[in-house]
Amino acid sequence: MADPRDRATSSPPPTLGEGCVRRYDPDELSEENGTEFPGAAELWRKTQEEEEAKKAP
Repeated sequence: MADPRDRATSSPPPTLGEGCVRRYDPDELSEENGTEFPGAAELWRKTQEEEEAKKAP
């Protein structure tokens, strides 16, 4: 992925809906929009383990 600051000047991807139900069009999103997060599952697992460790006596 390119330098994230370069994306700040680009236009956002198209959206669907209006008001509080407005969202990015999933068909128009790409890796350049930040849709890929290969470590998400591992981060979630680690976060859950840390939370469980805090609860354990």
